[in-house]
Amino acid sequence: MLGLAAVAAIPAAVAVAQVSPRVTLLQAGFGVPVAAVFGLAALVVARAARRRAQWSIAHSGGGVARIGRVLGVLGLCLATSGTIALGFYELLVRVQ
Repeated sequence: MLGLAAVAAIPAAVAVAQVSPRVTLLQAGFGVPVAAVFGLAALVVARAARRRAQWSIAHSGGGVARIGRVLGVLGLCLATSGTIALGFYELLVRVQ
């Protein structure tokens, strides 16, 4: 669930900016740290779940941990991309 939240944070913020007249697209950038926090949390939880699955007899939950890790990494990649985009926007505004 944390991985899904990480991946959905930035698109949800942009969707709110498109629908709401009070939120601008630049303000939707606040979804970037949310995605980063959820992505890191997803990686931590996936790591713990993988360790628990290795120690259990049935070895169940390894696939879910893998999916959580992939979604966590994807969320961090989206957060990094959003940070780069916001940084370049700020650079362009200052240069103008």
